[in-house]
Amino acid sequence: MPTLRSASSGLQLPNKRPKSDSTAPSKKRSSSRFKETKATPQSDDAIGKIAKCKVISSPTTSRKRLYGDEPVQKVKWNPKDPAQMKAVKEALHVATVPSNVACRDTEQNIIFDFCKECFKKERSGSLYVCGCPGTGKTLSLQIVKSKLLTWSKEVGHDILDAVSINCTSLADTSEIFSKILENFEGTCNPCSPLQQLQCIFSKRQSLPPKMTLIIVDEMDYLITRDRSVLHDLFMLTTVPFSRCILIGIANAIDLADRFLPKLASLNCKPPVITFRAYSKDQIYEIIQERLKGLGYDVFDSLSLEFCARKVAAASGDMRKVLAVCRRAVELLEAEIRDSCELQEFHTVTFDLMDKALSKAFKPKNVDTILSLPLHQQIILYALVNLFNRSKKNYTTIGELNKTYNETWKSIHRNTRTAIGAAEFINMCQGLSDQALIYKIINAFAA
Repeated sequence: MPTLRSASSGLQLPNKRPKSDSTAPSKKRSSSRFKETKATPQSDDAIGKIAKCKVISSPTTSRKRLYGDEPVQKVKWNPKDPAQMKAVKEALHVATVPSNVACRDTEQNIIFDFCKECFKKERSGSLYVCGCPGTGKTLSLQIVKSKLLTWSKEVGHDILDAVSINCTSLADTSEIFSKILENFEGTCNPCSPLQQLQCIFSKRQSLPPKMTLIIVDEMDYLITRDRSVLHDLFMLTTVPFSRCILIGIANAIDLADRFLPKLASLNCKPPVITFRAYSKDQIYEIIQERLKGLGYDVFDSLSLEFCARKVAAASGDMRKVLAVCRRAVELLEAEIRDSCELQEFHTVTFDLMDKALSKAFKPKNVDTILSLPLHQQIILYALVNLFNRSKKNYTTIGELNKTYNETWKSIHRNTRTAIGAAEFINMCQGLSDQALIYKIINAFAA
């Protein structure tokens, strides 16, 4: 029986050329046609290298991870470790001074350029730095001062004399001139400290050998009825041959306009640099910058963003942010103490941050009122109810006692008796000592 192979051998295929008829050029063309698609055999070494390649399990892996090394993962935070917990608290403490103030480069450069220009021209000048509390004013000035000291050494000038004074530490407003005078040697003189400073800056032969930078923090404490201290302080930069650079720091934006009107008439009004409140993105960046050196994540991104949004909407105070974050860490520490040892904790969650924010933004009077006895709470409620009905912010003890009795009866329905007149007066006196009645009266007066 013929096979398929033998049957097919007898068939003649049309247009089939024998191998002997093919010319050399045709061979060349056919080889060049399939040169690019022809698979090259791989050596054993190449196969071994391919076998050693890392198998990627996920189809969504990027090419950087395919051909590069794995990114280094952060070590997980262990809140049960006392050393790590202490490091986190120190990083979030207000007293911990960072090496750089994030998001304040523009303001720092303006102040630095102003002082450097005064230093080069050996002339005096004054600046007024203002902004809401907790916006980095004092810390930025400290960084600028250190930069100026470094710059003066690099350019070969005399080292700048820098004096930093916080006005909250002064017993008297005029004491600031004595603090400044302590920076100069050989100033024993029966004249007042202000007159001695005016004499030093107004005579050519008495020129100090160096430029003097005076940073006055909390300047609004120097405001007096006649405003003479503030005026005399800024006038030190206007006397002839003065080489004093004065920078004042305060919260009030319009301090120079309201309390130093004479400076504008003398054409020596200080330029104003305003530090605006931090936005939510800036707060988030600053917290991340503070915790970057720890090497592990303390907060999950949602809780930290919630804190940044809440504080930015309220005040933008960075000190409030640090206090809230520390409070959230302390709440986590308390949960660890109360929980079983098998439970794991890794980051501060959204719920803990919510509790810390509620505690921080709750009015202080709320806790005070909640801790009062029931009768005193009802007396305060009766006082508010009386002011709402009468549309006035004053009353008598008799009217308040009458409203208190009505309120007590409506609450307890004669099941419990109210206190007597003598005890009522004593309780009102206790509320007055805590200034609670005074605050309610002021609230309705406003």
